[in-house]
Amino acid sequence: MLINCAVYENGHKHADIHTDDINLWLQRPGCFVWVALHDPAADELAQMQEEFGLHELAVEDARKGHQRPKMEEYGSMVFVIMHLLDPSAQADNDAPLGELAVFVGHNFVLSVRRRCQYNFRDVRQRCEREPELFQNGAGFVLYALMDAVVDRYFPLLDQFESELENVEEQIFSPGAARGNIERLYALKRRTGVLRHANTPLLDVLGKLHGGRVPPVCAGVQEYFRDVHDHVTRISGATDAMRDIIGTAIQVNLSMVTIEESETTKQLAAWAAIFAASTALAGIWGMNFEGMPELKWTYGYPIALSVIFATGLVLYWRFRKAGWL
Repeated sequence: MLINCAVYENGHKHADIHTDDINLWLQRPGCFVWVALHDPAADELAQMQEEFGLHELAVEDARKGHQRPKMEEYGSMVFVIMHLLDPSAQADNDAPLGELAVFVGHNFVLSVRRRCQYNFRDVRQRCEREPELFQNGAGFVLYALMDAVVDRYFPLLDQFESELENVEEQIFSPGAARGNIERLYALKRRTGVLRHANTPLLDVLGKLHGGRVPPVCAGVQEYFRDVHDHVTRISGATDAMRDIIGTAIQVNLSMVTIEESETTKQLAAWAAIFAASTALAGIWGMNFEGMPELKWTYGYPIALSVIFATGLVLYWRFRKAGWL
């Protein structure tokens, strides 16, 4: 579905145009065309491929989706894929919410958004508000799109950190260890999704500033460096969080073991108390004729007293040892 198709000249919007007129404006010096598509049909991508002269391999990646974040160069054209993540969707969905594929040439930008309701209207408005920067053309649009995608990772990171803090507060709560482990494993999976979306961008952005960069991005290298800094921060925070999650899981597993050990000790203590009572009762219950206590008037009360006293002594010893 076509979202927008506009032509820009000298940093200012010239007009909204029909897709059939794209080739006419591409031939005009000083102009570049920005087209945005959302879940496009095959014929729409085919038309864009013909209008912009896109490489068939890049078009195939944009059509099929489910690609790893990456950047590829096809002659003077740059092709970038990024993952789009939604904080509200991550609680029930471990997969990336969507993808954004961006084709960038010296006089055009084509963005293809899939499986995502997030729009980039604010990016277009930002670019139109900054004509002095927008004069850098397609390279600045690519920066603005990448900056918007990366900035949307920060709320997700904050959400993960808050959830991790909540779990840490309950680590030593009685009976909460097993539930904490399930929450931590789920959080680790979701953190992995963010890591897989963010970390590959380090390599992508490393190719867009410093050293040899694509000509279309040469004028905005410092802006890509700023996005690279953001990605580095997210990557470091994500790695640190995964280490903390791993430690928290080990602590919770230890708590489960301790709780099971406490239960085992209590069962063993009560078993020992009843075993002693059973042994004494068994001795006095053998009913041999030669047993002197059988003829005692107070033999039965004495036997019960000994059994009860033995149980009390064992209970006191186990209580003192911390088993009961």
